[in-house]
Amino acid sequence: MGFGFVVACFGLFLQELQIAQHTLSAQPYGLSLPFGTVLIAVGVLVNALAGWHHLRLVRELDRGRTEHSRPQTQAVAIAFFLALLGLATAVYLVSVRGSTQFGNSEEISTTLSKGKGIIDTPSNHSVDQTVERLKGILQAKGVNLFALVDHSGEADKVGMKMPPTKLLIFGSPKAGTPLMLAAPSSAIDLPLKILIWEDAQGKAWVSYNSPAYLQERHSLPPELLQNIAVVETLASKATE
Repeated sequence: MGFGFVVACFGLFLQELQIAQHTLSAQPYGLSLPFGTVLIAVGVLVNALAGWHHLRLVRELDRGRTEHSRPQTQAVAIAFFLALLGLATAVYLVSVRGSTQFGNSEEISTTLSKGKGIIDTPSNHSVDQTVERLKGILQAKGVNLFALVDHSGEADKVGMKMPPTKLLIFGSPKAGTPLMLAAPSSAIDLPLKILIWEDAQGKAWVSYNSPAYLQERHSLPPELLQNIAVVETLASKATE
């Protein structure tokens, strides 16, 4: 029963962790909850059977019957069954814990960024190539590119070195205006922005504000979330 409780709580903990990281829709984490519930139910059944067996044995001893040298097949079968369940659960928890703690650096970086309201996505191209891809996608979709801020270029003009870092500011009045009418404070985060930058290892990344974070920050109506969720699609297409 205790083992089942731990397994069930483990699944619920990971589900709450998804919500805390501004995940749009937290899904139940694997089979932790139903499997833990089954273990608890089995524990209750075993306790009931053990109590019944104890009472029967005490009555038999009171009558002077002591012939219990033979092990009961039912008890042995249940013991082995629970041992196998425990082993399988231990292997499952270790595998999930390992994938959570020791995932690749790209997954870890994305998770940490979500907690700050920023999503980091690795690009399969250089910074300049990613910028050109994003500009082409914006043009094809009829989205206005209001500005391209070349932070590293400006740094170079004053004699300072900075890895390639460029910010694209884009949007559509048709999508942005309803957001600002519903929540005027959202204008501080609009138009939408995508930052394309290079890390110390020369890897290009694409960063943008999580739509769920912006929705929570400005209390945007759920029906308007799609107006800013497009940034995820744009970032994905630019980095693939």
